[in-house]
Amino acid sequence: MIRSLLHPARSAFLSTSSAAQRRLASSLVFLEHKNGKLNDGSLSAVTAAKKLDGDAAGIVVGTKADVDGVLDEVKKIDGLSKIYTAASDKYDHTLAETVAPLLASVVPSKSITHLFAAHTAAGKNVFPRVAGALDVSMIADIVGLESSGDTFTRPIYAGNAILKIKSSPKDTVKVVTVRTTAFDKAGLTGSGASVEEIPEVSTDTTTKFVSEELTVSSRPDLASAPRVVSGGRALKSQENFNKVLDPLADALNAAVGASRAAVDAGYADNSLQVGQTGKVVAPELYVAVGISGAIQHLAGMKESKMIVAINKDADAPIFQVADVGLVADLFDVVPELVKKVEEAKK
Repeated sequence: MIRSLLHPARSAFLSTSSAAQRRLASSLVFLEHKNGKLNDGSLSAVTAAKKLDGDAAGIVVGTKADVDGVLDEVKKIDGLSKIYTAASDKYDHTLAETVAPLLASVVPSKSITHLFAAHTAAGKNVFPRVAGALDVSMIADIVGLESSGDTFTRPIYAGNAILKIKSSPKDTVKVVTVRTTAFDKAGLTGSGASVEEIPEVSTDTTTKFVSEELTVSSRPDLASAPRVVSGGRALKSQENFNKVLDPLADALNAAVGASRAAVDAGYADNSLQVGQTGKVVAPELYVAVGISGAIQHLAGMKESKMIVAINKDADAPIFQVADVGLVADLFDVVPELVKKVEEAKK
């Protein structure tokens, strides 16, 4: 009844205003980087931004050496018309207390309507503070968006349901993090976007970077590897975890992952955890060894293109999502599988 009383002229005005907003959409993508290399997740965020009808730019924040080291690569990203840079020692290590005020100042000064980042540790740390500074809602971990720029989809209940949300018109800026496995990576074939420097923003914070401890590995990065071999609690010990999985990962040139049960039991480092509270991956091949398939683990890997499950329990939930399943003792079949893979490579 209320809708039927809306004056036709008013309806036409709202429709025209909405269309104008779509045409005037201006997106800014926060481009993560480390050690002179662009984070692949940021390329997925660029793809999400390009789905809107409007202009898209990127911003690189860090020390001068870090910004200069990654700038040539960033300028080649397809679809970005401009690159903003903010270089200062205070932006080292991407502390939310210093980076968030910078982004919050850039958004209104450049008439930004949508701010995007990958749903990574940095994105999850910085963007809620940006949203708070701008007094708008945070839209996290999206897997889809409409060209209107105000409607998004995101997974809930460990990925078992998809929620469609419409941002309030009061939120003049949409602050969004993107699930990287849901969007293709933008290409690096651009001819070179223009660059504009952004002045440093003064901040009053007592937070300082102290140190970080990183797990260094010669294997492919778990979050972006095309092949992943993961182990679960059925491996029974850290020694077995390494003894069984490492040869298979080496043979497949794969990254190694683990279920939360394996991490909690001390078989693998926390950085290897795949699942709702770990990393979300979507490789071409995912091999689950001795993983039962709890809902929390499935939330982190069920978008993989090919899932191979090895478990001696034929009723394990992992087989419900697996493309190929092998009901057998992992201690017998994994060494045999390694031999077959090595023979096939000759």
